[in-house]
Amino acid sequence: MERSSYNVLSPEERWVIEEKGTERAFSGEHDDFYEDGLYVCRRCGAELYRSDDKFDARCGWPAFDKEIPGAVNRLPDPDGQRTEIQCANCEGHLGHVFMGERLTATNTRHCVNSLSMRFVPVGPAGRTPNAG
Repeated sequence: MERSSYNVLSPEERWVIEEKGTERAFSGEHDDFYEDGLYVCRRCGAELYRSDDKFDARCGWPAFDKEIPGAVNRLPDPDGQRTEIQCANCEGHLGHVFMGERLTATNTRHCVNSLSMRFVPVGPAGRTPNAG
């Protein structure tokens, strides 16, 4: 996707998505939010996560135990301790993934900034409207 076709971002969204910032814990709109639908990349609109895979990790950020297949890239974080996750379509920063915490059956926690995603609710007959 060409950069010119990306969604317009606020300065705070740009800081998180493009500069790999982190929003303040417990401040994001999707942290304590549990509706049926999809979470899409705020920058490019690519589908990232399903609401069925969201869980309350009590970490201060939205948590998912798996991504939509092929939607998320995993990269070593510059701090050498964590694994960064980014949108596979536009390479926008999402947050970090943690393994081995035993919080879910997948033993995986995607810790995602709310500012990196937009929620698309389930439409009539259980279908999600165009996420882009």
